[in-house]
Amino acid sequence: MNPWLAFSLILLGIWFVIFLARSLVRKEMLWASILTAPFGLTEPIFVPAYWNPPSLFNLAATTGFDVESIIFSFAVGGIGAVLYETFIKTHHVKMSQHERGSSRHRYHLWALLSPLITFIPLYVFTSLNPIYSASIAMITGATAATLCRPDLKKKIFLGSLLFLALYFVFFLSFNLFYPGLVEQVWNLQAISGILIAGIPLEELMFALTFGALWSSYYEHINWYRIL
Repeated sequence: MNPWLAFSLILLGIWFVIFLARSLVRKEMLWASILTAPFGLTEPIFVPAYWNPPSLFNLAATTGFDVESIIFSFAVGGIGAVLYETFIKTHHVKMSQHERGSSRHRYHLWALLSPLITFIPLYVFTSLNPIYSASIAMITGATAATLCRPDLKKKIFLGSLLFLALYFVFFLSFNLFYPGLVEQVWNLQAISGILIAGIPLEELMFALTFGALWSSYYEHINWYRIL
């Protein structure tokens, strides 16, 4: 089994563990995973500019697309959305129409779209590696969510740290089974080249910003408060 497929399937296994163990978060997990999975189709943006992973039928190298990215996106979407609830008991309550009408929420839609609005000009008009453009876009979205929904700031903050911690431990363990893979697959010359415990700094940056953005999207889009 190629490493990228193994990486994605193990994350999917973690997804199933949480899904089976925490029945109260299943709806949110499925919602987030289904919404995130199509982002796996953006892989040509990152191949080979950021990395060039081995993939089924060598699809990543020949087309830029691969099956593994869809599996990965599905898994991290669901995990990132519910890690906070996995460790901290919560209850979702629908916001009232009066609460939604607050002046703070007049930019609700713009806050939700801010990652896309940020990423597109950075990708089109700058020479930044796309991993940096994506991370800037995600932290912009998380910041906009905090300003629009300050009641979610605790989940955004802790969600980002929890996902970073999980991703760090997972990647560290993965490196033990595939030593030297990072140097072979990641385009280290196009990024910082900094490795932390053998993990590219940019992967940890992705984990932190993705966790910050995606931890609150379910509540933000669906007008839920957390109790």
